[in-house]
Amino acid sequence: MSAHQTETSGKAQPGAREIFALAWPMTIKALFLYATVVIDGLLVAPIGESALAAMGLAAALGGIVLGMIFAFSHAMQIRSAQAFGNGDPVFLKSVLVSGMVISTIIGIAGVVLINIVGAPLVDWLAPTPEIAAHARIYLAIFSAVVLAEAIGQSIASFFNGCGMTKLPLYGYLVSVPVNVVASMGLIHGLWGLPQMGVAGAAMGSAIALTIQMLLWLFFLFRRHGKLRLVEGWHNGSFGATLRRHVQFSLPIAATFISSTMATHVCSLIYANMAVNAFAALTLIAPWNMLTGQIAMQWTQATGILVAQLLGKRTPEPVLDAFLSRAWKGAFVTAAIVAGVFLAMCLSLGWLYPDLETETKAILFGFLPILIAVQFPRATNAICGNTLRAAGDTIYVMHIFVWSQWAFRVPATALLVLYFDAPAFWVLSLIFWEEIVKLPSFHRRLWRGDWKRKNIVL
Repeated sequence: MSAHQTETSGKAQPGAREIFALAWPMTIKALFLYATVVIDGLLVAPIGESALAAMGLAAALGGIVLGMIFAFSHAMQIRSAQAFGNGDPVFLKSVLVSGMVISTIIGIAGVVLINIVGAPLVDWLAPTPEIAAHARIYLAIFSAVVLAEAIGQSIASFFNGCGMTKLPLYGYLVSVPVNVVASMGLIHGLWGLPQMGVAGAAMGSAIALTIQMLLWLFFLFRRHGKLRLVEGWHNGSFGATLRRHVQFSLPIAATFISSTMATHVCSLIYANMAVNAFAALTLIAPWNMLTGQIAMQWTQATGILVAQLLGKRTPEPVLDAFLSRAWKGAFVTAAIVAGVFLAMCLSLGWLYPDLETETKAILFGFLPILIAVQFPRATNAICGNTLRAAGDTIYVMHIFVWSQWAFRVPATALLVLYFDAPAFWVLSLIFWEEIVKLPSFHRRLWRGDWKRKNIVL
């Protein structure tokens, strides 16, 4: 055993407490992120359905670009963790600059596409000229949101990878209240502000996210400003460093993009079901997304710590002990999420008093699936994030892509379009998808190659 490994093994190694310390700020940040979309909808709703439709249409188009940014930022999070664990300032600087360059290029390309392709696409998709006009204005202002997020999310991911997950949370604690107040004032013309209608929601988001990005930039220069003085690049030259970052990031980004597209395709297929079944599936989707963040952020925090440990060349027994503790914690978070769904289903009469009885019955019938899926989902996520942390990103991508496009999407089409199956069996596909992924994930992880090979940093 090397001197570095001896030193590593002699120190207190991370466990559930360290994972929790990383995970809870990431969880709250994710909840803030999704809550912002809901808040914008509540603020715009009073000015009419046309405004809501315009915001929904524009946000859907802009969301495609934001989805690309978030996908690459997740890859940067893992790469930053490897660099932080490695302890090489040249590596750390290389990851930060490469990630920000890639994210900025995506943001600029997205803004160009939004302004060139977005307007005619909105005119084609919008049901009325009024909605199209509102959506075009919203999209034009939304360009500032895209640029702010391109820079901001790369910084936030860098902080997460370095174990400083509270710093991104501080940004959201500032931006969310600013977004609510600014949007409210600009939508309705309050406090002497101009009344902009639906465009006010985009302007409020642009103001808030620009402030958030500037705050993160301040944190970055304060904590890591010395990196600008570091000379050299991790892979010899900046071009080679950038190419290596892209090679690492592409499979992770492709995984997230594929997952988003598969979900949207399935949602379109659901539209062919009976109204009550479609309504139930539509209502359960945001619950599944929001509550799932509890377990998801735990497993992402596990991946960050695994990447840091691998960067330190941590011995195998230490990695095994850490993963054992992480796995136990993942099952606890899965049980918590299952408990949330139990409480939700038992409170349907209070949460949705105006829903038809049949829709409530379908929602309550989802309960066994919503409980059962949490446990294979949690253990698969531990495997996926661990393998990504070790650089096995292409294998993980294949598992996700094939399980989505060779199983869930065609199975959804068959059950809905051919067999006219009940909503229970359609939703059950999210459970069976996890079962399909489980052998491939666990066989790869238990084989242990990811611990023994010298990962390409």
